[in-house]
Amino acid sequence: MCTSPTCNHKSNKEPKETVSHRDQSRRTFFRQGSLLAAGAMLPSSIVSGIGTDIDYKKAMLNTHAVRNKKAQVITILHTSDIHAQLHTHDEFFWENGKAVFKKRGGFAVLKTMLQTLRKQNPENTLLIDGGDCFQGGGVAALTNGRGIVPMVNHIGYDLILPGNWEVVYGKDAMWRDLGGYNSNKICANMYHDTQDEFKGELIFPPYWIKNIGGIKIGFIGYNDPMTPKRQSPAYSQGITFTKPESNVSKYIKLLKEYEQCAMVFLVTHMGLAQQVDLANKPEVQGIDYILGADTHERVRIPISGKYTKVTEPGAFGSFVSRLDIIIENGKVKDHHYELLDVDPKKYQADKEMLAIIEEQRAPFRNELDKVIGSSRETLLRYYVIENPIDNMLTDALMWKYEKDGIDIVLSNGFRFCPPLVVDEETGLANITNDYLWSMFPVNSEVKRAIVSGKQIWDWMEKELNNVFATNPAQRFGGWVIRFKGMTVNFTIQNEMGKRVNHILIKDKPINPESNYHILACEREGDPNDTLCRIEKVSNPIKTGHLMHDIVRDYLAKHSPVSPKIEGRAVATDAPSTLLSQLEGYDYVFR
Repeated sequence: MCTSPTCNHKSNKEPKETVSHRDQSRRTFFRQGSLLAAGAMLPSSIVSGIGTDIDYKKAMLNTHAVRNKKAQVITILHTSDIHAQLHTHDEFFWENGKAVFKKRGGFAVLKTMLQTLRKQNPENTLLIDGGDCFQGGGVAALTNGRGIVPMVNHIGYDLILPGNWEVVYGKDAMWRDLGGYNSNKICANMYHDTQDEFKGELIFPPYWIKNIGGIKIGFIGYNDPMTPKRQSPAYSQGITFTKPESNVSKYIKLLKEYEQCAMVFLVTHMGLAQQVDLANKPEVQGIDYILGADTHERVRIPISGKYTKVTEPGAFGSFVSRLDIIIENGKVKDHHYELLDVDPKKYQADKEMLAIIEEQRAPFRNELDKVIGSSRETLLRYYVIENPIDNMLTDALMWKYEKDGIDIVLSNGFRFCPPLVVDEETGLANITNDYLWSMFPVNSEVKRAIVSGKQIWDWMEKELNNVFATNPAQRFGGWVIRFKGMTVNFTIQNEMGKRVNHILIKDKPINPESNYHILACEREGDPNDTLCRIEKVSNPIKTGHLMHDIVRDYLAKHSPVSPKIEGRAVATDAPSTLLSQLEGYDYVFR
């Protein structure tokens, strides 16, 4: 199976809505020892859709056993990483070597779609969300997540897992916001790290059991244990995270042997690379599926590991994964999995949800809808190595501080934010304050410091290993760090410490002995002499300026802007349009 974004895949027959990027041939890469080589292939009984809405009754309910009432179908619907994207928006697809944009998502459309799918199997359908729901948009940020709670409750989830960004407002806010959900919550690896009566206890129940379709099903939850390192450490203050391997076998035994669950699922928010790695570890033997999340991957065919299978349902409320299971005489007989688009052409927006959205936006509507600038280029952030959105953000930082002697500006490798497509009539994409919150969901203070060339080189090696580590368990959920003022050439498949080929700073080769002035966003909770995960920096100074203010000032002066991929970061063994950390496996992001 071809894993390149330039491979030709069957095109979705919709009205033409495309923006072309230069077609690039790809070299084979990531051919390190595949974790899947030792994995079992998917059982032939599993039928997987390719994103089209296969007729449910024909696919499952019309089987002989079901028609004769000898078997039942259990349906599990799964969303994740909605990131507080309230409205239908432009969504990115890769088809026939091109970036294609279609309208998808929105809480109101999602509500109608999920309600429709539930009605197809009303007695035996479960709805799960895998986290990162109340962070990533304007209303969420301005209400510390509270404004999203009524929307989630109106959807009616059965089970919710906290994601790595649920901690963004602090532990107490996370606890209260999740406490506002009417659904069950689980997480087996987040503990209170406090000096009170909760010290050492789990913040949420570790598992949930549901009697459905004549059997018991168990769900065990895990958040990303690397959350305090991936994000500002202050967000996770008061929380201790542990690895799933530390207790998952215990809970599997409890659910299988003592609770007598016929099926056990892991609901995880760890990123696709880590989840595939986990699927190959003996600790998860007995798990039927890992229902994954975090890296916004669109798994259209379950990825089979040695001990279980892995799925992930995309992001921004644009997709729903559906797993149908036929149960006969208390035993699993068949599976059917597919990833479905949340398509406003198929599902009319739910009016009650629209009213809830407007109610929650009302106090902030004028400010959020204010246009702060425009772009001649479509803004997107799906590429792993470099993208237009972060080039624009680092352009703004350099514009503000280059005259102050700054050599390099940095921005973390977020993957938040749906695309913002240029209007065909005006030739512009209008940028609002709401979209600014989606682009940069944490309005951090900007900080400057001095580092040596050797520090930059060593730091870049560490950052690349966070993204492309040979061991998937070491990969962060983020993407390559973004920057302006330097260019970096690297080779992904090289070993740790040998990926960087050369670095140019302002078109000159980096000098290990020279000092350079850098600027980046402050990560709350880091030591004062750490900046953007660069340790032991010299002369750290907070500027007193917030990122959002700088971007607004930049757009006010320079709109319309035209951010493009410029080759600031170049891999010798992957194209600029690389779309997944898991490329090279039997998986393609599209």
